[in-house]
Amino acid sequence: MQKEKINLLGFTHERLVEFFDSIDQPRFRASQLLKWIHQRGVIDFMLMTDFSLELRNNLSVIAEVKPPSVEECHVSPEGTKKYLIKLESGSMIEMVKIPEKKRMTLCISSQAGCALQCTFCATGAQGFEKNLSDAEIIGQLWLANFYDSSSPLISNVVFMGMGEPLLNVENVLSSISLMLHQNAYGLSKRRITLSTSGIVPEINKLAERTDVSLAISLHAANNILRDEIVPINKKYPLNDLLDACKQYLNNQSKRKTITIEYILIDGINDSIEHAKDLVKILKGLPCKINLIPFNPFEGCDYMRSKEDTIKDFKNFLVKKGFITTLRITRGDAIDGACGQLVGNLKKSVKGKNNKNSINLINTL
Repeated sequence: MQKEKINLLGFTHERLVEFFDSIDQPRFRASQLLKWIHQRGVIDFMLMTDFSLELRNNLSVIAEVKPPSVEECHVSPEGTKKYLIKLESGSMIEMVKIPEKKRMTLCISSQAGCALQCTFCATGAQGFEKNLSDAEIIGQLWLANFYDSSSPLISNVVFMGMGEPLLNVENVLSSISLMLHQNAYGLSKRRITLSTSGIVPEINKLAERTDVSLAISLHAANNILRDEIVPINKKYPLNDLLDACKQYLNNQSKRKTITIEYILIDGINDSIEHAKDLVKILKGLPCKINLIPFNPFEGCDYMRSKEDTIKDFKNFLVKKGFITTLRITRGDAIDGACGQLVGNLKKSVKGKNNKNSINLINTL
């Protein structure tokens, strides 16, 4: 029986050094392979011309470089690209490429499904399917750069797609290592943002392992409301979460702020009283606030806050001295909130032959 090939796509530089050691090859091969895969987009060993023919043949027998496959790609009028990606397990995930004036941002997934069950996010209704491997995470960045070669290279990465990154922390940090490595993608730390709903023990350990930008999916400024819409708050309440954020910043020599993400839901968390609560709990935490209009979806009774309400909420925060931005809604024409493309596929399958499929939407 033929031995299963090793997929080298997600291997960090250190793991590649160990791999080449194991086949009696010099360690500099690790840097060469990183450049072929992640800078040139070459995944066929036979095209790697600075390897001897003998090495290329050997690698072809024992290893492979295999990214996940693109099932569908949808493009919105403003240029946002939404990719539906199929994993070998059969699970579906999404990534989104968002073009802006001076950057190209990639929103990637860290899990298929999610166990956190936030009420504004139907990806949680899917339940948890699997943690993505390091190859499946970095494979999204590889696809974003090389699946469509006419598109500019990715300059920014946000872990804001499907899943909770800090519940798959080892594979996420392994992938970040590749994103940062000079022989791979060479992104700067400030251009990688890791977003979490508040897994406090992992935040407490995070500063020892990385200093990429940290974003907190907050969405409520008191424990009663947050318990309801972000259930992980019952385990890690606001005081513990905010203390962990302060500790993260204290342990960073250069990191100055944390991003607070706040989805505005009509009549739920968007009043001036809610804004006052937000000001109160964020006092003393160096942060910037990113307000996100809710993306409605089938099966959810929540509605997007009214434009005047959003404006008043933002203006109140600004007057209180907080740097506050309003995320521009992109990709409506292609069901642009992350998870909607998977949701449409699941819905279609449900109508045909799967009574247990559910519509999945995860709000960017």
